[in-house]
Amino acid sequence: QVQLVESGGGLVQPGGSLKLSCAVSGSSVSINAMAWYRQAPGKQRELVARMNSGGITNYADSVKGRFTISRDNAKNMVYLNMNTLKPEDTAVYYCNKFPTWLNPNWGQGTQVTVSS
Repeated sequence: QVQLVESGGGLVQPGGSLKLSCAVSGSSVSINAMAWYRQAPGKQRELVARMNSGGITNYADSVKGRFTISRDNAKNMVYLNMNTLKPEDTAVYYCNKFPTWLNPNWGQGTQVTVSS
């Protein structure tokens, strides 16, 4: 069973940066497409960034140029570097496989709040 533990969220001012981490167990990040998703209050969960097994990345238009997804195969971790944060980036952030039907077991997520 895949287990996902997200961390690194917090309160940050607009224009600031955060780095999110996702510890993955029960599945190897090196051979699976992994992604970051987010869910803002009152909105559906959305795909933010993904990386396939070959390391190719893809980003939502809203975060392109500001967010970077990466992974550490040795540690079986996935990361999301977030720069130039905006209030509209406020959400709970989750990592999971891509597509999500490959793993229905979501982690608890990590809250990111961008506010002055």
